[in-house]
Amino acid sequence: MKDFSDLQDWTPKRLRTLRNNLNNRLQSFKNVRNNAPELQKSHALAGMTEKQCEDLLVQVQKILKVKDV
Repeated sequence: MKDFSDLQDWTPKRLRTLRNNLNNRLQSFKNVRNNAPELQKSHALAGMTEKQCEDLLVQVQKILKVKDV
C-alpha cells in the first residue's frame, strides 16, 4: 500500500485519477464481495481493504472540493 499522507500536495488531475481508481476498486469489492481480485503489488491500492478505500475516497473528495473551487 502506498503512503497517501501527502494528498494535499497532489495535483487535481492526480487526485481525480486516484478517485477513479478508488471508485473502481470499491465497485470491484461490491461486485464479488469477499473475493475481490488481488491487485499487483505495484498498484497504489494493493493490500487495501474496502474500508480503507472508502476512507481514502472521502479524503480525496474533500481535497478535490477545495482545490476545484
